[in-house]
Amino acid sequence: MNNVHIVTLGCSKNDVDSSIMYSLLDKKEYKIVNSANEADILIINTCGFIDAAKEESIDTILESVEYKNKGRCKKVLLSGCLAQRYPEELLKEIPEIDGIIGTGNINYINELLNRSLAGDLFIKTDNLNSAYIEGIKKEVVNITEFVKISEGCNNNCSYCIIPSLRGKNRSRKIEDICSEVEYLVSKGAREIILIAQNTTDYGIDLYSKYSLANLIKEISKIKDLKWIRVLYLYPDHFTDELIEEFKTNEKLIKYVDMPLQHISDNVLKKMNRKTNKDHIIKTLKNLRQSIPEIVIRTTFIVGFPGESDEDFKELIDFIREAKFDKLGVFEYSKEEGTKASTFENQISDEVKQNRNDEIMEIQSDISKEILSKNLNKTLEVLIEEKIDENNYIGRTYMDAPEIDGVTYIESSENLEVGDFVKVRITDTLDYDLVGEVI
Repeated sequence: MNNVHIVTLGCSKNDVDSSIMYSLLDKKEYKIVNSANEADILIINTCGFIDAAKEESIDTILESVEYKNKGRCKKVLLSGCLAQRYPEELLKEIPEIDGIIGTGNINYINELLNRSLAGDLFIKTDNLNSAYIEGIKKEVVNITEFVKISEGCNNNCSYCIIPSLRGKNRSRKIEDICSEVEYLVSKGAREIILIAQNTTDYGIDLYSKYSLANLIKEISKIKDLKWIRVLYLYPDHFTDELIEEFKTNEKLIKYVDMPLQHISDNVLKKMNRKTNKDHIIKTLKNLRQSIPEIVIRTTFIVGFPGESDEDFKELIDFIREAKFDKLGVFEYSKEEGTKASTFENQISDEVKQNRNDEIMEIQSDISKEILSKNLNKTLEVLIEEKIDENNYIGRTYMDAPEIDGVTYIESSENLEVGDFVKVRITDTLDYDLVGEVI
């Protein structure tokens, strides 16, 4: 029996794909291990979204090759977006790679392993628009679980390579998603995070209408499910019905992750975004007026080709006025195969960095101001980690795992991972909270 370890890079959608591959493994032939040192076979589930992600993937592949050269590892295999995008180039530059499957071919995981052990170079990247693999029963279920509701994207933003790596938008059926969530909750999951490349587009291909609100209503019926969180809610199809669901559904937490990317109509048009400044402002105003406790997270891209000083000032002014609870910034990455890579007036790396730094400095002050309003408030916190006898780490509804802050908690009582407890906030940090159980 051969030991298999998967290294997962990139976004939470890759985490889901790795879980599927683990579940599909032939357990009579392969054993899952948690360490690369113990692995006979290493699989790197790569990311290829922007330059920094590609560099991380390449570095990880090279590290895995070292395990093959010096350790017990016999085979190094690739999956994910970078593998989908550059299979020939990767094999040419790193001949130690023993096989590749693309984003639409993870159901071939056992054939990949079997063929590589037999000495064959198995490469399969042709099934880009394949259907989601249903009926997977995850063996190890966490308190927080990500559930992919669709695959691919129809947006075709001019800077983004994802449609070429993940295919067109393909929604899963509501009943299939509910079945998966029901299983995860029966095994101990308390928070379900719905993800896709663009969650507000959910259902348009299956039901001829945007159906995320309907999906959430059905998931909410599952007993023992505590929190539903939704990520990647693009603003263009954020319907009134969806806002109403956020307002009234007790299980749908008041947290909106809405990637806006910019506010200047000049830049948004060049990005081929399906929205504009006026619509964005109206959507934000509607959310905040309808749901006073709503937490809004967003991301922006700086240094997009042709982004003028005036465009950037418009973005800065908007950020100061909108005062987002959570905010991230990406420096534009020139990706071959995208329309934006051919645009004139590319921005220098120095200007991109300066613009990034300026926004994050502004956001740091905004974050401190917003978090300080939680002092002496009592918030519900999901316990995620025990530090020592009296100290724990958890998250409020205001924080998504891995991308937002945490709450540091002191408790004289013994708490378990997965508990929801009432915490009085006693201090605030730049992005985190500190409190005590009451």
